[in-house]
Amino acid sequence: MVSATRAPRAIVLVLDSVGAGALPDAAEYGDAGTNTLSHTADACGGLSMPVLGAMGLGNITDIMGVPPTDTPTASWGKNAEFSAGKDTTTGHWEMMGLVLAKAFPTYPDGFPPEVLDEFIRLTGVPGILGNYAASGTVIIQDLGAEHVATGKPIVYTSADSVFQIACHEESFGLDRLYEVSEIARKMLVGEHVVGRVIARPFIGPDAEGQFNRTHRRRDFAVKPFEPTVLDMLQDAGVPVFGVGKIGDIFAWQAVTSSPHVTDNMDGFTKLVEEVSRPEQGFVFTNLVDFDMLWGHRNDFEAYGAGLEAVDRRMPELLDAMIDGDLLIVTADHGCDPTTPSTDHSREYTPLIAKMKGVERGAALGIRATFGDIGETVLDFYGLKDRCGRGTSFLEEVRGA
Repeated sequence: MVSATRAPRAIVLVLDSVGAGALPDAAEYGDAGTNTLSHTADACGGLSMPVLGAMGLGNITDIMGVPPTDTPTASWGKNAEFSAGKDTTTGHWEMMGLVLAKAFPTYPDGFPPEVLDEFIRLTGVPGILGNYAASGTVIIQDLGAEHVATGKPIVYTSADSVFQIACHEESFGLDRLYEVSEIARKMLVGEHVVGRVIARPFIGPDAEGQFNRTHRRRDFAVKPFEPTVLDMLQDAGVPVFGVGKIGDIFAWQAVTSSPHVTDNMDGFTKLVEEVSRPEQGFVFTNLVDFDMLWGHRNDFEAYGAGLEAVDRRMPELLDAMIDGDLLIVTADHGCDPTTPSTDHSREYTPLIAKMKGVERGAALGIRATFGDIGETVLDFYGLKDRCGRGTSFLEEVRGA
């Protein structure tokens, strides 16, 4: 039940990878012409998203089945990424005011021998398998049996800045997987400071001989190298209540809590619970299935169904809010499931901003940086211009 006495709160909901069209420099990243929202809708024959549609989602980019509206119930626009790169860590950090001038390193040809030799030495594992860019679901089928037989972790990467370690939950051990992942995180510094080390547990084989990943994934992000909006909120006495992998993305720096979720719908349930808290605090949520399960697997049908599922639950979130609450719906990058690539895409991200009690929205235009979101959150809590890495749009939303 929503407290009748709590103060209004800011809420940021990140639909992981739900991009809204190629950025001007997308061709430099191999992503010319991408548009996750538009292309997914086209491939599905249209989407039904009446709630977010009424809030202005169809005004941001062409979305079959989600027409633009002249009377949006929320303010709308889109965000350009100022930082270099197109990964999860970069996108979330920029939202919270930390801009990267240089993208995290990537390893399309695998990690160099000195990195793997040091990983083996520090962890004491008998060697590694893999060491190439791969789909996580494919590589465990290819190497899972050998991993179980030898005890050698499966190490792989993608077009993103990630050092991924896949191990069997039972034969290798979940705690042991987390342990070697933490060692890798501490090891990968300097020239090889990847954005995230990801522990990828799996089980099997099942009756069909397949290995299957579990929801006990854990991300070990590099620690933010300067204060973010989250630190500024914490210093001002505003707790940060994460949902999903928010804690991991910020290496738990200035994150009060961030409960693990099993899927998008579990994440949405926990989001509503956090918004309904009686305590003051900022709520920051990531729904990862769009990226992890559907975007990287080019499963546009599941991607579209996931968008519709979130839209069906939006009334729960809006009902949990009290007058004066600020909701911002956005994304951290694209991952167009209709392209040959299975990797992230360099895209604008959608921006929907709703202050409960304000019935009409305004056009927010194209924001020059994701950091406008963090600056708006600070402004909401009376800390305007504290970060200085973006421009608040609070007054436009409040006065729409």
